[in-house]
Amino acid sequence: MSLKARLLAILGVTLTVTWSLAAAWLWWDLNDEVERTLDRRLAQSASMVAGLIARLPEGTWAADETQRASIVAPLEGVACQVTSAQGEVLARTHADMAAILDVSQPGYAYRRREGEDWRVYTLIRDGVTITTADRVTERRSLMRDILAVVVVPFAMALVISGGVLWWGTRHALRPLERWREALSRRHHDDLSPVADTGLPRELRPLIATLNELLARMRAAIRREQRFTDAAAHELRTPLTAVKTHLQVARRVEGDTILEAVSHAEQGAARLATTLDQLLALARIEGARAQQETGGASLADIVRSAVRDTQASARIDVPATLPDARVGVPLELAATALRNILDNALKHGPAETPVTLNVAQATHEASAATWVELRVHDQGPGVPDAALAHVTERFWRRSATPGSGLGLAITAAIAERAGGELQFYRPQCGGFEVCLMLPQV
Repeated sequence: MSLKARLLAILGVTLTVTWSLAAAWLWWDLNDEVERTLDRRLAQSASMVAGLIARLPEGTWAADETQRASIVAPLEGVACQVTSAQGEVLARTHADMAAILDVSQPGYAYRRREGEDWRVYTLIRDGVTITTADRVTERRSLMRDILAVVVVPFAMALVISGGVLWWGTRHALRPLERWREALSRRHHDDLSPVADTGLPRELRPLIATLNELLARMRAAIRREQRFTDAAAHELRTPLTAVKTHLQVARRVEGDTILEAVSHAEQGAARLATTLDQLLALARIEGARAQQETGGASLADIVRSAVRDTQASARIDVPATLPDARVGVPLELAATALRNILDNALKHGPAETPVTLNVAQATHEASAATWVELRVHDQGPGVPDAALAHVTERFWRRSATPGSGLGLAITAAIAERAGGELQFYRPQCGGFEVCLMLPQV
């Protein structure tokens, strides 16, 4: 069922039930009020007859019974009878309604005659009994007329309300329909944000959520495009080198073959390293939901990173490490720290140590506790103008070996964990990289 049909059904049923209950309530009260009004009319008629009788001359009732009974003219559906204290009928409208009008007890009652019900009221005043009656059929006919007067406006109001409801619902949902049509006309490659101009305020959270989804899709597509472009660019050079050296090996003899094969192996190793780093970067950027809840201990991170470096003997590790855990999986945190250590070992002077310092600090913005992993080398560092490029993919200084992906991977891991990657030039010389990760 569409939203429009569902809304019309809910509002239509609600409106119909509400109007029906209101009409039933009104009819119930009106029926009781009409009954009471007609009963009061009977009582007032009896009181009026009693007042007229009290004002008649004394000789009025001296005539015979036939003449006395004909004083009051008969009326259709209404009857009246006046009886003396001795039980003599002084006046009446219908001579054949004795079974209805002969009532000795005062008050209201229902009487039945020849299949017809009558509503009877009896008044006794100064020894004279006045009985008035009206036919129940007349009352019911009156109630039917009143019901028609009540039901027709209610039915018309219900029909008009239904039409207004249908028009209002269609008009209210028209912006949503235009929005749907605009989305259907979009090109399948168009992932630009959806405008919320002209849409109701209630739909704006939906539009915001949709735009966030589109933004994530654009980011995912950009990552795939960057990965594809980077892979095509970076893998072409080592593949060409391997192919060239293998072709040379086929054409030469002696030690030159071994040298060509050695160069080919180096190219293949570089190719494998670059491919591994590209895949690692793609996993880091594309799998944000796989972060472990418990994180990893600081000691395990340092131990794993130092063990996997190119020259672990050159690294000065603190004798004691804080007993802390960071909100990053062990594999990712160790990879980030290992890349920093490898970079420091590569760019620092040979045989000079690389210092690793570990500390806990309070982040100024969030007041949370962070772990700082500082790696300091004795190399020349990076010029200030180039600092903004060190975390870019495949960026490296001229004549520097490597794929240019190490610090890019570290920056992606830090961003994923909500941490930071900072660079310093200490006064003592050299270059320092600080990896800050949130503590859990």
